[in-house]
Amino acid sequence: MFLHADFYSGCLRRTVSFDAVLPADAPEGPGPGEPFQTLYLLHGYCGSCGDWLFHTRIRELAESRRMAVILPSGENSFYVDCENGAQYGEFTGRELVAFTRRIFPLSEKREDTLIGGLSMGGYGALRNGLKYSDTFGSVIALSAALITDAVAANGGDMPGAPEPKEYYRSVFGDPARLLGSDKDPRALAKKRKEEGGPLPAVYMACGTEDSLLQPSRSMRDCLRDIGVPVTYEEGPGVHDWNFWNTYIARALDWYFRKEP
Repeated sequence: MFLHADFYSGCLRRTVSFDAVLPADAPEGPGPGEPFQTLYLLHGYCGSCGDWLFHTRIRELAESRRMAVILPSGENSFYVDCENGAQYGEFTGRELVAFTRRIFPLSEKREDTLIGGLSMGGYGALRNGLKYSDTFGSVIALSAALITDAVAANGGDMPGAPEPKEYYRSVFGDPARLLGSDKDPRALAKKRKEEGGPLPAVYMACGTEDSLLQPSRSMRDCLRDIGVPVTYEEGPGVHDWNFWNTYIARALDWYFRKEP
């Protein structure tokens, strides 16, 4: 079953859209009446909530596993609480989850709730999966746009980037204060570990010809050093849908293999 919904978000102070796949008639997975395991799946920069449905087999993959998938619109927010007051992080990590659980038969168990994404959405999945790790038990990050080091080092002015420095400052705030903030996934992981809070299991993948390969490797090493359980894969590929279509299937294989 596929649904498109619009609802008013208090975090964003406007009506927003999301798509949902609810495999109510799938033959496998939880029995009738049992709540669904749920993947909150985030699109990339300049994308929309329908991208995953148009470009990958996510609907088929979800229905075959009897898993619900919620696909929100994140604009170009990097799924953080932006400096202009739009709380995309709180929207993604709390409000959207609470709303969809009210209207759909979704499991409220942490181990049944995961967040994933590609590129900008891969960053958003890591950031929000760590910040709201009491909600999300697993994270899928494909070709994650882990650009916080670059933004901090260059004051938001990054030659060759698709946006001027004002955009990165509007999203991440003062570059001098970015590292160590709650927009820095490494800092979030360290804080969660120090507080003794739950740490999500993480699956990361990046193409060997992708310009984001080195930041992905660096994040993998950091998470492992902190004690976050990480499964990491590389394979031939660039920053495109061919890679993401392949590795979202591998990510779901990973998730269901690790489930009891």
